[in-house]
Amino acid sequence: MKISANNIILHSLNYSPEGVLQCKMREGELPISPSIEQFLMELHRTYQSKTNKAFAAFAPETEKTQLFQRALQKEVAGELDFVSFSQQAANFLVDELQKHDFAEQGILLISKYSWTASDYLLIALLQNNESISVNDNLELQVSQHIETSKIQLVARIDLTLLARDPQSNRYISFIKGRVGRKVADFFLDFMGAQEGFDAKVQNQVLMKAVDDFCEKEALPVAKKQEVREVAFQYCKDQLKQGDDIDLSNLSEQMQDAPKLDGSFYDFVSEDYQLETKFPADRSVVRKLTKYVGQGGGVSISFDQKHLGERIQYDADSDTLTIQGIPPNLREQLKRDANSSAETKDEKDEDLQRPPF
Repeated sequence: MKISANNIILHSLNYSPEGVLQCKMREGELPISPSIEQFLMELHRTYQSKTNKAFAAFAPETEKTQLFQRALQKEVAGELDFVSFSQQAANFLVDELQKHDFAEQGILLISKYSWTASDYLLIALLQNNESISVNDNLELQVSQHIETSKIQLVARIDLTLLARDPQSNRYISFIKGRVGRKVADFFLDFMGAQEGFDAKVQNQVLMKAVDDFCEKEALPVAKKQEVREVAFQYCKDQLKQGDDIDLSNLSEQMQDAPKLDGSFYDFVSEDYQLETKFPADRSVVRKLTKYVGQGGGVSISFDQKHLGERIQYDADSDTLTIQGIPPNLREQLKRDANSSAETKDEKDEDLQRPPF
């Protein structure tokens, strides 16, 4: 499914020789073309695939927080053209960046596009990187390109959800910053937004709710595993399609597959503070069917169905016993074992050889 681009404009943020952040404004929108839509589609796909997204909403209005929101409202209402709105947004971002020590610069992209049944406003600070290529004359030439696969400073507003449910706490989504830097320090602040709910926490609560539900239903091991497999496959499909987990739909699938007596939806509605819909988190939902752990230079991951069969755990000695290790691991171990044995034989021969 392709996106439909409506507006797109670029502005440039960079530091002057004196160290002052400045913004070079473009005076007109980029004309929509197949290449532009392809570029936006790549950005969209990259953004959709990010697992470290969080969600936000506009903060209660104050003189400080309402500037961006007021400009957006005017643009949506047709009282402000897209170019003027984008220039105001760029100025708001520059003002916010000057309050922090982050030396952020790059290409500021602001775009409105439609995908599935929603309209979005995408705001991204992209890096313009240099690359070297060879031309037809077999000469090296330097060119610039935007690396769409490594976007970090991005926020997206679901304009359709904002219009339909202004009280929602998730119509703004953004990529959480790298370690040591918080996007909320400036990228949310310049929009006057505040973080809403944490999708990763929602997924973690869901995983616990699935386990608790299986315990409440007193399911045998095989049936419990079937329920978890159904839940995992549903979440996996939602991730692949870029859709949210819908607790009602998930409950129906869990109900049908193993023919449960109770309703999972009714169960989670009682004691679990879950949104009715929220994005799936790949790193969390995979734990529905796998045991995963790492530490001290050891990383272990295996399907839960193997515990008690191929894999035994002794709690007293804190030991895992694995029968039938993966072939590629077995070959590595054999190769290293043979190499160690050959090295030992060579050392023994050296010790037995008479000195000259």
